[in-house]
Amino acid sequence: MDKGYVQVYTGDGKGKTTAALGLGLRAAGGGFKVIMFQFLKGAHSGELDSVSCLGGSFQIIRLAETRKFFGSMDESEKEELRKRLQTELEQVKAVISAESCDILILDEIMAVLHGKLLTVEEVCSLIDARPAGMELILTGRAAPPAILARADLVTEMRCIKHYMDAGVNARQGIEK
Repeated sequence: MDKGYVQVYTGDGKGKTTAALGLGLRAAGGGFKVIMFQFLKGAHSGELDSVSCLGGSFQIIRLAETRKFFGSMDESEKEELRKRLQTELEQVKAVISAESCDILILDEIMAVLHGKLLTVEEVCSLIDARPAGMELILTGRAAPPAILARADLVTEMRCIKHYMDAGVNARQGIEK
């Protein structure tokens, strides 16, 4: 790819990860190598099975993997997660510096920021280090202004109506 862009999917509505996965699926079908780093996820979800069928053109790697919601962790658990993520972040930096993919997705990177596991400056340095031909997609609620300023495309997902408000739990193959 001659020119890659920075895309941000943010907002309170559903669909940020889904949009990034759809873009990745389309890119893999177009012959591009896709790597998605998913942050703060631990439960098994359908996309892990789906990308395994693509023969290595789309890879998902989980960082700061946890089965607990961040808000339910005590301070020692949060600190352990922070330390682990600092080590795991080297994988993202290595992908960027080695230009190991055409499309790089940092799924729920904004949640990492809100949990103070990384700083806005650290994420901005990842954006700034991106090779010119690498497309970079960042997802998560409430993207900070410094990240929005670096983006070429920003889509805000806004919830109008959601069945989860009526008590419907996350459904296998749809939300998980």
